[in-house]
Amino acid sequence: MTQPSGKRLDNKRIAFLVATEGVEQVELTDPWKAVEQAGGRPVLISTEAGKIQAFNHLTAADTFEADKAAQDAAVGDYAGLVLPGGVANPDNLRMDTASMNLIKGFLGAGKPIAVICHGPWTLIEADAVRDRSITSWPSLQTDLRNAGAHWVDEQVVTCTNGPSTLVSSRNPDDLPAFCDALVDVFAAS
Repeated sequence: MTQPSGKRLDNKRIAFLVATEGVEQVELTDPWKAVEQAGGRPVLISTEAGKIQAFNHLTAADTFEADKAAQDAAVGDYAGLVLPGGVANPDNLRMDTASMNLIKGFLGAGKPIAVICHGPWTLIEADAVRDRSITSWPSLQTDLRNAGAHWVDEQVVTCTNGPSTLVSSRNPDDLPAFCDALVDVFAAS
């Protein structure tokens, strides 16, 4: 975990959207801690309320309790959205209508979104990457380019070319830079 950037979230609520299983645990827990350390209030939202199963790559890890289901979450209650990766997590989210409506709501409201690893699959589904610079796990680069994105291989990318600022990173190795960037962007929102 990196040192806080000095930016403060001043009790802002930040939504973390995950499926009930398949989220890469460290891509959930490190940004969560960064939000808390910056004075924010993270809220775990899932495809349904209750337990979610996190993973360390393909091995089941810890379980977490979702605060609410996506269908019960209101965009106006949050200053930003974090979309952690894991292969199964975004694939499940993009098949869930309520989750996709929530993501589209953040985009429509111009609220910032931070996404890492395989998480951009949900942004492709939301048609939110056209003409945007973004990074991801390397296997998504063709999907992102086919959806109109400018894919780059960088540790963290902050794109302001659109209604919502997008912060993206490639993988867990990028978490220190990702956490710093998302706190900075959420603090400015």
